[in-house]
Amino acid sequence: MTAQTIEIPAPPVSLTGDLTVPGSPAGLVVFAHGSGSSRLSTRNRQVATALNERHLATLLFDLLTPGEESDRSNVFDIELLAGRLLAATRRVAGDPACSGLPLGYFGASTGAAAALCAAAELGDRIGAVVSRGGRPDMARRCLPEVAAPTLLIVGGNDRAVLELNQTAARALRSPGEIAVIPGATHLFGEPGALDEVSRLAGDWLSRYLAGPDRPRSQ
Repeated sequence: MTAQTIEIPAPPVSLTGDLTVPGSPAGLVVFAHGSGSSRLSTRNRQVATALNERHLATLLFDLLTPGEESDRSNVFDIELLAGRLLAATRRVAGDPACSGLPLGYFGASTGAAAALCAAAELGDRIGAVVSRGGRPDMARRCLPEVAAPTLLIVGGNDRAVLELNQTAARALRSPGEIAVIPGATHLFGEPGALDEVSRLAGDWLSRYLAGPDRPRSQ
């Protein structure tokens, strides 16, 4: 397992990311955090560690600079956030440690909307998308263009977001599923809830990035 801090060019700024690559990686998952969060999100890091244990490389990075975060409109600018995710994807796809690996996205909250729009832009280059407590409604225009198999993980007690995800699932043209974790709320803080998120995400990403369902075009 190797870990390094990298810089991601996203003119006019540069972003910081943490790239972790296990031995014999089977794929690379780029994370997009939610509003008010960063690459240091404890929830995303827990999921990333579980993915590393399944031989998936991970990149967690800051979607915005500290100065940009002070403007709340940036936090909800899905076009801007998706552009940053595309920049991060280009950066790690060209890294010698990750070159040629199948690519996937894991997005949380507003980051899930950014992940869906970036996946729509990249088409078959993205092998799978996972959303945790996501706001896919904020990516409504992108949903019909997403080609990657998409898993929407929602807490059973996060009722408003669950309805938004159910509506979004119907708009996807790619294979998609909703996984509801009973008793969980938006942040999956209940005992065992985030462990279940990690398991579901690991199963989905392993299946489509490294398993028999991996698209041949990748």
